Formats: sequence, structure tokens, C-alpha cells
Amino acid sequence: MRISIVTGFFLPVPPLLGGSTEKIWHRLAQEFAAAGHEVTFVSRAWPGLAPEEIVHGVRHLRLRGADHTRFLPLNLLLDFWWGVRVARRLPAADVAICNTVTLPVWLRRLKPSAGRVVAVLARMPKGHGRAYGGVDRLFSLSDAVTAKLRSENPRLAARISPFPYPIDWALHAAAAAKATPPSPLRIGYVGRIHPEKGLRLLLAAAARLAARPDLLAWRLELTGPVSVAQGGGGEAFRDALLAEFAPVLGDRLAFLPAEFDAAKLAASYGRLDVFCYPSLAEQGETFGVAVAEAMAAGGVAVVSALACFQQLVREGETGVVFDHRAADADARLAECLAGLLADAGRRQALAARGQEHVRRFDYRESAQTVLAVLATLVDK
Repeated sequence: MRISIVTGFFLPVPPLLGGSTEKIWHRLAQEFAAAGHEVTFVSRAWPGLAPEEIVHGVRHLRLRGADHTRFLPLNLLLDFWWGVRVARRLPAADVAICNTVTLPVWLRRLKPSAGRVVAVLARMPKGHGRAYGGVDRLFSLSDAVTAKLRSENPRLAARISPFPYPIDWALHAAAAAKATPPSPLRIGYVGRIHPEKGLRLLLAAAARLAARPDLLAWRLELTGPVSVAQGGGGEAFRDALLAEFAPVLGDRLAFLPAEFDAAKLAASYGRLDVFCYPSLAEQGETFGVAVAEAMAAGGVAVVSALACFQQLVREGETGVVFDHRAADADARLAECLAGLLADAGRRQALAARGQEHVRRFDYRESAQTVLAVLATLVDK
């Protein structure tokens, strides 16, 4: 097959600045090429990256992009103009996989030579179902996304394929081996330092833990990009959290810079005993790749009760779920974390079951599944 893959306007590929979408499709592109397919990858131009080159069998085209902004209307406009630039350069292909918002709406009509159009729903649909009526296939990251698409446009049901974000399970599982239990115990979060991720809630829960003398020593580490250009909430948001909670938490709290090297990031996950992802993004989260990676690396997952996490974390079986909608959500989260800190046996059992549960999301299996779906489109 001739496969084109398009990512968004604000991050480069290879994923020098991170980004789950960029990381995942970069790896899948290599898997597709290794299987004998002709793959073209379109992404943002970046200093030090050639405008056009072939690496590991994948042809890369890099076009002028733009930085992400705080303003959704402006981001949508930038996405539209990005799609226009991309469409002009897309080669003739059998399938075009679009990790953008507006390009799937019109690509098939205006450039039929681009091939069958696949839209990847990396965010919770907000009218996408109505706009994507002409798309050939929709990749849904979770059952929650699928349900939302069907509610927006029931006629799409037969064109939706499940696509849980894949992970490098072996890499993360290898990082899980800890020679000795760390001291202090580590609670961690990896992701964008952004208000919608529920980080103030996590820090409020940590402040409650700090008042409990009965717990073993612990430390909270928040790792990820802060700047708006990289999807964070900005330095002012981080500084406000520090101003509010650093006096209470002291050296128990650390903000760590984002890590974009895959092996080093896996090692960061592997050092965590508990991984907490308290997202409040009811209309944003679609799967939780950071949660899956942390589980593969041996951390116990503690997540908010968003529907998109249900495929990963089953309460009391593969992790812990707390009610982020409750009026006392910080107290509930604190109780969940305290219970794990106090019970090593429970931590180990949940970690082992969680690690085995996410094995199914490994890249090799995911690539084979995606290629099988694409083949059905081409054969029509």
C-alpha cells in the first residue's frame, strides 16, 4: 500500500519536543515501512531536520508550521492553513491518515489522488461526527470516543475502528525492574503541565498526605512541558502551583523538565511506585497513553473517573479510580494514595496485573491491526 501520514502544525517528527501523536505515528510509520509499504510522513519543519529525506524506509516531508496558542479559534485557523499546505504536497496514495482537525473534512473531495481518508480522533469529538460524514474510516481511541461519535452521527457506526494508542511495552517493562525499593516512595505524573490535567487537585491531595505522620516517606514528581507552545498551561500556571503548595510540601514536591528521549522517559516511569493521572478534561481525554506507559513500567495507576480510562484501569484490578467530580475530590484522591503508600502488597499486586493488562497495546500488534483495516479500504 501507499500510505500518507499527516500530523499537526506545531510539533516536529521525529518527536524532538514530545507529543503522543507524533511519537506513536512516527513509530507506526517505521513498522509499516518494514512490512513493505510505501510510507510518506508529513510534519512540521524544524531546525536541524531536512525538508525532505528518507529514514528507516519512511519518506519525510516537512512543511512550514506554527506554534500552538492559547486560543482555540486561532488554533483551528492554523490547522486549516496547515491542511491547505499539506494537501498541495501530498503524493498520490491509497490511504491518507490525518491527525488534524479540518483536513479530513475536505481532502477526499478536493484531492482524490490522496487516497481514502482516515481521521484519527485524538480528542473527544466536538461536532466531528457531523463534519466527518465523508471520511472513509475513523480511528477511535476509546469506547467513550466511539459513543460520542455515534451520538453525533449514527451513520458513522460502520466506519469506526478502535485504535487504542500503542506503546513500546517491552521498553517500559524492562524499565520496571527496580533493584531495591526506592526511598522515599515516588508518586508521579507525566504529561502536560496544564490546568485541565487536574494537577491542582493532585497537589491538594498531596498537601493532605503531608499532614499524616503515619505514612512512609514519599515524594511527588510532576514531569512535562510547561510552555503554551508545547501544550502546557504556561509558566504562570506552574508558578501559581508552586506558590500555593511549595510552602506545605517543601522538598516533597518537584517539577521536572519534559523528557523526550524514549529510553530516558521509560526509565523515569520505572522509578515511580504510583502514577497519578487526575485529569479533569471530560471533553479532551481519549485514551491515556501516559497511563498505559506507566503501567507497563510497573507503576500503580491512579486515575480520575473519566470514561476513556476504563479500558486501562479497572478499579481494584489493574489500578485505582477516584471520583474527580465529588465535592471532596482532593480528600478522596488523598485517601487512595495513602492506601497505596501504606500497603506494599497491594501496590505490587495491582502493578503486576496492570503491567500484564497493557501488554495488548504493544506497537507490533497495533501496526498489524491498523494495516488490516487500511487493506479493507483499499480493496473496496
